[in-house]
Amino acid sequence: MALVHRVEETGPWAQLYGYSRAVAVGPLVVTSACTADVDGRPSLLDDPAAQAKEAFRTALDAMVHAGASVADVVRSRLYVTDPAHADPVGRVHGEFFGVVKPTATVVTVSQLFHPGQLVAVELEAFRAWRDID
Repeated sequence: MALVHRVEETGPWAQLYGYSRAVAVGPLVVTSACTADVDGRPSLLDDPAAQAKEAFRTALDAMVHAGASVADVVRSRLYVTDPAHADPVGRVHGEFFGVVKPTATVVTVSQLFHPGQLVAVELEAFRAWRDID
């Protein structure tokens, strides 16, 4: 039986919708979609690159709490609300993962949960078996 480790989300939606920020099962670690807090930081409203940085930091923080590192990331999914955001968001992806080079998928969506959110990111990591408690 695989040991499951959940990194709990503290926001109200996580309790209502029943999800975790990240889940680790054996060597696999996956995150929920992470976004910027545009309500708490209104300066991010029209800045897809800044939103991407905050979203990646949130996702990577969850990864670390689940026992993975940036070097373990093997897949990323980037959701943008405008195709024009793909380049600035992709460049931020390069800042975080330039050496690691995980697979990456960019998807244009009509909108995210909050109307001011421009970017959401999901990450998957694979940890070496020797690194698992």
